[in-house]
Amino acid sequence: MSSLSDIIPSMTFTEETCYQENFTRLALSDETVKSITYEECTFDSCSFISTKFVNCRFTTCKFTDCTLSAVSLLNCRFTEVNFNDCKVIGIDWTKTQEFEDITFKHCQLNYSNFKLMKIPKTKMTDCEVKDVDFSEADLTKGDFKNSDFEKTRFFKTNLTEANFKGAKNYLIDPTINTLKKTRFSYPEVLTLLNGLDIIIE
Repeated sequence: MSSLSDIIPSMTFTEETCYQENFTRLALSDETVKSITYEECTFDSCSFISTKFVNCRFTTCKFTDCTLSAVSLLNCRFTEVNFNDCKVIGIDWTKTQEFEDITFKHCQLNYSNFKLMKIPKTKMTDCEVKDVDFSEADLTKGDFKNSDFEKTRFFKTNLTEANFKGAKNYLIDPTINTLKKTRFSYPEVLTLLNGLDIIIE
């Protein structure tokens, strides 16, 4: 198992930058990483369990086959970051400073919190997005096709022009969420009628 010192050998951990670094099979548990900028870095088969990232920046980075579980992201910035085949579980993304142009594909995002976040154009495709809170979030033009939203909360959520084609197990009440040119697939789209006092025969 790698230690924190393996991340940036011979460097201190304040106001440092990692540029085009490749991290493979790095494992951190209950560690704290502060004030590091990761630019155009790749993380392959890495594990971060209960790791605290404080004032860190991830720009144009890629995570592949990584596990991020119960990770703390205090005042961190994520811009143009891709997560592929990752377990990104139990994270409170509301603690981040910036979250822009993020893509999750074939990921598990269960038990995460995006409440009140303005994260338009976010992509979560072919993912498990179970028991996640999107209450009062702005998901305008988001792409969520083929994802599973079992027990996920949509409340006063802006889903304008979002794509839910092929998605399943979502419970979205059209009377309390914003649906404008939102794309759904049949027959799952019929669940939108669950909150209405109507009878379908």
